[in-house]
Amino acid sequence: MKSADKKPVVIGYVTGYSGLINTDQIAVEQLTHINYAFVNVKNNQAYLDNEKRDVENFKRLNTLKAKSPSLQILISIGGWSWSENFSSAVLTDSLRKGFAKSAVDIIRKNNLDGVDIDWEYPGMPGEEGNVYRPEDKENFTLMFEAIRKELNVLEKETGKKKLLTTATGGFPSFLTKTEMGKAARFLDYINLMTYDYYSSKRAGHHTNLYNSKTYPSDNSADKAIQAYINAGVPAAKIVMGIAFYGRNLKLNPNSTRGLGDTILSAANNYGKGYTFLKDSLVDKKGFIAYKDEDAKAPYLFNVETKQYISYDDEWSVANKCEYVLKNKLGGVMFWEYSSDKKGYLLNQITKSFN
Repeated sequence: MKSADKKPVVIGYVTGYSGLINTDQIAVEQLTHINYAFVNVKNNQAYLDNEKRDVENFKRLNTLKAKSPSLQILISIGGWSWSENFSSAVLTDSLRKGFAKSAVDIIRKNNLDGVDIDWEYPGMPGEEGNVYRPEDKENFTLMFEAIRKELNVLEKETGKKKLLTTATGGFPSFLTKTEMGKAARFLDYINLMTYDYYSSKRAGHHTNLYNSKTYPSDNSADKAIQAYINAGVPAAKIVMGIAFYGRNLKLNPNSTRGLGDTILSAANNYGKGYTFLKDSLVDKKGFIAYKDEDAKAPYLFNVETKQYISYDDEWSVANKCEYVLKNKLGGVMFWEYSSDKKGYLLNQITKSFN
């Protein structure tokens, strides 16, 4: 079967740091992959921060294969808060080899299917205090090569395919600090974090498919995807990110329309997940839902409180899925499962791909 004829993947990030996972709440038939977030990087090794909890979560996730035997479960290493030690952990050949071994050992011991690397970010600042170096550019690629070698050993031991994926910046400047065309050779999927687009002065979208004409910005999923393809990444390996949560902004007192108005302050929290937004705020409590047809992005604005929320809804997700099919991309991924407990957006993904 040609890769273009394959059904798109649907990769859900499931968090372990929130506690024990209730697998009854996971609609496993609607997923192809679960990425378990997160595994830490400590002393140059992949490290289970709470081994007892993590191992129990791996067991629970593995029980889902009884319902869906083709499900693939990966550990996701890093994330926003645990990326500070990547640069040092992959600085030399021997360090990379040790790091790769430690990562693959976790999936070996827990009977899992692959490794996802979420380094935010090689060669550029992520969270405050993160270490980054110019050498990250090449070491990022060499890290994948080292992990792939260790996964090949495990494949021979188990007779089962083992996956290597990565979550990457959904903005073109990520490509100036990495060699994604080269790195792609070692990777099964590249999950573009096409969300958390940042508005500094004026309210914009955080997870728009295209550019907005009302308030043009530097970033969109389309812009990022085209940049990755131009950098040599095969379209069939590119996975588009969908946000299962909203982002909040407080706008200036004289704001009248929301999109493009001046920001007074950003809320510290991400905003609530989509189930909450749909059930409690969309066209309720003074929040009016708008659609930016150019950007294919919805937003909420409350003219009384001057609150603005950018998010994905069924309409924007349908547009993203259509884009994936049209451009023969690998599929979609989303952050994160528990943000949409009623499955509104996952149901839309399933509908779009069936």
